[in-house]
Amino acid sequence: MRDEIELHGVVLSSAPSRDFDKRLSVLTNEQGKITVWASGAKKPGSPFMAGSRSFVFGTFALTSGKSGYNLRGVKVNTYFEDIAGDLVNACYGSYILELADYISQENLEASETVNLIYLSLKAVLNPNLDNDLVRRVYELRLLFINGEYTEEPPMPASEACRFAWQYVLETPVMKLYTFTLKEDVLKEFAANVDALMHGVLPHNFKSLEILKTL
Repeated sequence: MRDEIELHGVVLSSAPSRDFDKRLSVLTNEQGKITVWASGAKKPGSPFMAGSRSFVFGTFALTSGKSGYNLRGVKVNTYFEDIAGDLVNACYGSYILELADYISQENLEASETVNLIYLSLKAVLNPNLDNDLVRRVYELRLLFINGEYTEEPPMPASEACRFAWQYVLETPVMKLYTFTLKEDVLKEFAANVDALMHGVLPHNFKSLEILKTL
């Protein structure tokens, strides 16, 4: 029997595989993004059912397989089930996972990104925060973690916008979502993050396409 290991992280996506199995994309603190096969996860009463859904943060017991890892057990620490209760929140939450799934790599320690995802999902559920601000802060910080960012906004920007930009790059992750911006500054900040995103990640994300129709 192959040695069992424990990894800690979040399920970024979950897709059906064969009749009763699931294929998971999991971002782990220790090994970055991995593929996990959850045998029988779709069967009623499966012990993997609760832990093989998107938005699950937990500890995953795994063995190595030919094309990824095989799930042997999962301890769910947090599951953002409330995010599905609002369609707009669900779209923003799905985008957070989708972007992380697209940009994350294998074999690279990812604890800061896992923490960022967790705090960003909590921020989406905070009624005092504008979801568009949460999105832009998340995007900029994720690009910073991956080394694909600029020290200053890429377009001419006001002092308030430049200050927000520096704050997102430099502040500890735990304190990221502790500020708000006036509407005009948020538009300016969003436009600059958009310009950076389009420059380094020219990709159409399904969750954003749905968001535009709401």
